[in-house]
Parts: sequence; structure tokens; C-alpha cells
Amino acid sequence: MANVPQNGTDAPAALVIGGGIAGMQSALDIAQAGFKVYLVEREPSIGGRMAQLDKTFPTLDCSSCILTPKMVEVARHPNIELMTYSEVVEVAGEMNDFQVTVRKKPRYIDIDLCTGCGLCAEACRMHGRVISEFDAGMGKRSPTYVPFPQAVPLKYTIDPETCLFLTRGRCGKELLCKKACPADAIDFDQQEERVELAVDTIVVATGFDPFDAREKPELGYGTYENVITALEFERLVSASGPTKGDIRLGGQAPKKVVFIQCVGSRDKQVGNPYCSRVCCMYTAKQAHLVHEHLPDADVTILYMDIRAFGKGFEEFYDRVRQEGVLYRRANPSEIIRRGDQLIVLAEDTLLGEPVEIPADLVVLAVGLKPRTDALDVGDMLGLESDHFFIEADPKMDPVGTRVPGVYLAGCCQGPKDIPDAVAHAKAASSAVIIQLAKRRAARVEAGAAACENIQDSGS
Repeated sequence: MANVPQNGTDAPAALVIGGGIAGMQSALDIAQAGFKVYLVEREPSIGGRMAQLDKTFPTLDCSSCILTPKMVEVARHPNIELMTYSEVVEVAGEMNDFQVTVRKKPRYIDIDLCTGCGLCAEACRMHGRVISEFDAGMGKRSPTYVPFPQAVPLKYTIDPETCLFLTRGRCGKELLCKKACPADAIDFDQQEERVELAVDTIVVATGFDPFDAREKPELGYGTYENVITALEFERLVSASGPTKGDIRLGGQAPKKVVFIQCVGSRDKQVGNPYCSRVCCMYTAKQAHLVHEHLPDADVTILYMDIRAFGKGFEEFYDRVRQEGVLYRRANPSEIIRRGDQLIVLAEDTLLGEPVEIPADLVVLAVGLKPRTDALDVGDMLGLESDHFFIEADPKMDPVGTRVPGVYLAGCCQGPKDIPDAVAHAKAASSAVIIQLAKRRAARVEAGAAACENIQDSGS
């Protein structure tokens, strides 16, 4: 493993951990203020969860149309060093003197040579046989892949866990991917690298993971193929998804769609007593999309409470109801199969009586929880957490932490929608810029004082 020292100059620099919308926004703001930024993302591409979405609420703007230009801007900015497919593994030191070790995982493809043509993926023997994490398991990919067509950087990666050559040491008679690559970019001899960074401040933007609905077995997720999560629905309804936006399961378009809210939120039994804040509105958005794609479908939303707190949210909620979506205040207890149809057993909490609701498709509005690997980052930095990372002061300093020089951005601090995550990221970058500006001013003053001393001693 190679040790490559970085930022050997005395210029102030920042590290941003996480390349989702919050991490990208923080990195751009800091870089545009004239400071060096290292943006570390563990996946092969930046973009985060927002890249998986079809539309955004309440404006129904195309998610990729908003996100892709920002991704390209990050990659092209001269003050940002983008380190994808990499992880922070060690942090030492203190504010203005952090020593950070980053592990760069081997892509087994030379990114300087790769043109992103995709011929290697098409030639692979396992093409279309590996579950796509980006498509939330709704689609397939090759072991040689880019997560999605708009990925930045648009460079292919070979998955070491599914590549036959890397797992078994053989791949038929010849390496078809290597033979197909016109740029000769395939390099199975690549090794992991360790990169040492010297930075003054750190922004943590590790984002979130969706709640695993298997922890609620009574709802049938993983048992019935037509019980899916909201993120899987996003990929199903997306024009860039595995079905090109065609809402079909088992070859059939559903006629009755039921959404169940608060799955994994406000639930002490699964250890998540908090509200995930975004579920009410993304459910309303998805219900609208069902009507857009399937105008004749009956759509029912089973809710505990509706929390439409943001700008334009209440108006969007009213719009969806006027489109014919039925909101029913009910507490689901179980999902069963009766013949060819699912039956949602629930208690109508307004009527105070049990009800049975038939469904061809059930969408579980799963909540948000911290990323599993965020705990490792928190341990390295000494951050406190209560589900999500704890800020210095919830009212007066929602981006700082009790570790000087370390700041929080986005959903690692708590569940947020996209506008709130961006606003939080901009607040974090403002705090970082202030600190870096102070550091730069102190260095300039120290340099001027040193020059005066040299002049005085010379005279």
C-alpha cells in the first residue's frame, strides 16, 4: 500500500466526508470561497440518495435535472479534489492540524484511460445478473459497472464481490471485459492505496439509509413481491429505472395501490421513536405519480398524522387529495394474501373499527436512519450520537459539534428534506469558511512578523 502525502503547502484546507447533496453543497461553497477541499465518497460516484429519486416534492422537478449539473460542477472545480470509491479510515490531531488517512479502494480499471464507453460491462459473462444497489434491488447490473448513467466520474468499476476473476481466479477461457476494452483500461493488478491528508476542518455529511422494512415482518416485505419500499417505488417509476417508468410487477399494472406511512418511524419497538419528517410528503408525491402513470388506479394512503410543515407542502397535500387520493387514518396490523390479492388488515382510528383494504401493490413509506458506516466515522472523530450525530447546540449552533473544527451537514444530524439538507450544508460551509479565513489571516500575520524579524536582524 502506498502512502501519498497531500496538501504539503501551508494553505488552509477542509475535508468533506460524503458526496451526497449536502456534502457536494458544502464542498462547493468552501471551494468557491477560495479554499482547498477534499471530498471523499465511498461509492464509485457522487450524488447520494438524491440521485435515486425520480421527482422532488412539492414542485415535481426532475431530481436528476437539478443534481447532475451540481455533480459536474463539483468534479470540474479547481479547488475540489474528488476522491470517490474511497473511505476515511483514521483521523488524528485537532482543529487546524487534522491528519487524515483515506483508503482508496482499487477499481481494477485505470480511470485515466477509461472513457466510460461501457463495452467492458456488455462483454462480461455476468452482465445483467448482479443486483443493482442503485436501483434498490429492482434492476440488475454487470460486475463491471457505473452506478447510473449520469455518474460522476463516469468511470467504470469492477465489483470485487461479484467478478468471477476476482472471486474465483478464473473467468472462462479469457477475460472478455479486458479483451473488449479499446483503451486497455482493465487492470486486475491494482492495489489499495493509503492517502495522507492534512486539513484544518472537517465536514461530516454521511447522509442516511432507509429503514429496513424486514424489521416489520407483519407487513410482508420480503415475503410478497408486491410489497415494496418507497425507494424501490422511486426506481420503478423513474424513466431511468429498470422498467423505464412502467409501474408493473409480475407483468401486471396494479389497479389498487395502498401506501402505508410511518414504517420504521415513530416506532419504539424498532428503536426509532423519532419522526423522519419526509415520509408524508414523498408519499403524497408518489401517490400523485401513480395517478399520473395509472389514471384509473385507486390510491389509498394509510396515515398516523399528516405533517406538511414546509413551504408549499400543505398546498401539495391538498392538490393530491383533490386528484382523488383517499387518505385514511388507520393503524395497519398485518398484510396477508387472499387469493391473488393482498389484504391490508388495519384499525380505522377515526371510526374505531377494524377494516380490510384490498391491494395489488403496497408501498411502505420507510423512515430514515443514520448510515451504518457513519458510526465508524463518529468513533474516529469522537462525535456523540443519539440515533443521529449530536450538534453543539440545537438552537444556537446546529452545525457545530463538541469536537472543535468538526461540523455536520445534512441528514447525518437528523432527517431532512432536500431544501433543508442544502440549507444545513450551506450553514456548515459558512462556519468552515470563517474558521479557514481566520487560519489564513493568522498565517499571513505570522509570515509578515517573520519577515520583519529578518529585516530587523539584517539591519
